[in-house]
Amino acid sequence: MKVVLENLTKRFPSRNKKGEDVIAVNDFNFEIPDGQLIGLLGPSGCGKSTTLNLISGLEEPTSGKVWFGDEDVTRLPPEARGVGLVFQNYALYPHLTVEENIIFPLQNLKGDRKMTKEEMHRKALETAKLVQIDGLMERKPKELSGGQQQRVAIARALVKIPRVLLLDEPLSNLDARLRLQTREELRRIQRETGVTTIFVTHDQEEAMSISDLIIVMKDGKVHQIGKPQEVYDEPVNLFVAQFLGTPQINVFEGEIRNGKVRIGEEDVLDAEGREDRKVWVGIRPEGFIPDEQGPLTCRMDRVEVMGRDVSVVSTHEKMTGKCIRSIVSSENRFAPDQETVRFRLKPHKVFLFDRESEERV
Repeated sequence: MKVVLENLTKRFPSRNKKGEDVIAVNDFNFEIPDGQLIGLLGPSGCGKSTTLNLISGLEEPTSGKVWFGDEDVTRLPPEARGVGLVFQNYALYPHLTVEENIIFPLQNLKGDRKMTKEEMHRKALETAKLVQIDGLMERKPKELSGGQQQRVAIARALVKIPRVLLLDEPLSNLDARLRLQTREELRRIQRETGVTTIFVTHDQEEAMSISDLIIVMKDGKVHQIGKPQEVYDEPVNLFVAQFLGTPQINVFEGEIRNGKVRIGEEDVLDAEGREDRKVWVGIRPEGFIPDEQGPLTCRMDRVEVMGRDVSVVSTHEKMTGKCIRSIVSSENRFAPDQETVRFRLKPHKVFLFDRESEERV
């Protein structure tokens, strides 16, 4: 099912009578292709959960429209939209078994869609097999692990064959290893069912690993939409560049002067044809190459062994963060008493942003 968001805006009135309204979603326009998994990504308070609530019908937009295919569903109640919802806190009925939790949405179907008990049982079992919990059907939620409870919640959302599946930070309550396993399962389930899925998360690694497209939001506005690798490789502004990537991109105060990118007193990269201006210079951690003749000189702090790679931790008078992290091959060798380290840079891993607008130049 294709989902279209047309000039979607949501304002919440200020609690202070003299204060301004809070714009949670600001003029959101996007067409979500049929059968794809979309990651809504951004920091807390950016409007991603509100966007999901507008799509589901739990919130009514201040202006704009929501389309499912060619149908305008903007004023339809949630139960009439054919959506499946999975929340962060699972929201399972504690007094019901796994099977009864999964069957619950089917019991509310009416008219031609109404099912017999046998049909509901068969459908619940099929869905439970899809999420690999068919051996737990008689258990109560308290007898399940967090990951198993999340699978029950997903099965309950999928059992009625929704037109759109909406996931609001569904993995936040799981430990690191279980989150990794469960997100892989989510991707597998989405591919097998082919249902259009919108996945809300603040975890950029999570969004990038399973999404066909990611939408990066901040303060209710969409900053960039694209395939995960494309957004990582071509950020449109400093916010997107800093939000995506672990470790975070290293940012320096710099300038373009006489066709060169300059950090401090060193010309670190060619910038022919660019006008002179002050810029933020963003360098991905993997963009550094240790080189005794390299143009960028940093003060060595320490080297952290990561196995295949090492993280060189250093400082520079023009850096904006606490330290510079450079991910380099473990084949590089550094002296225990080394005071400075010099790098040359990979041009495709260096991004320049206007100092005032923070837009990429």
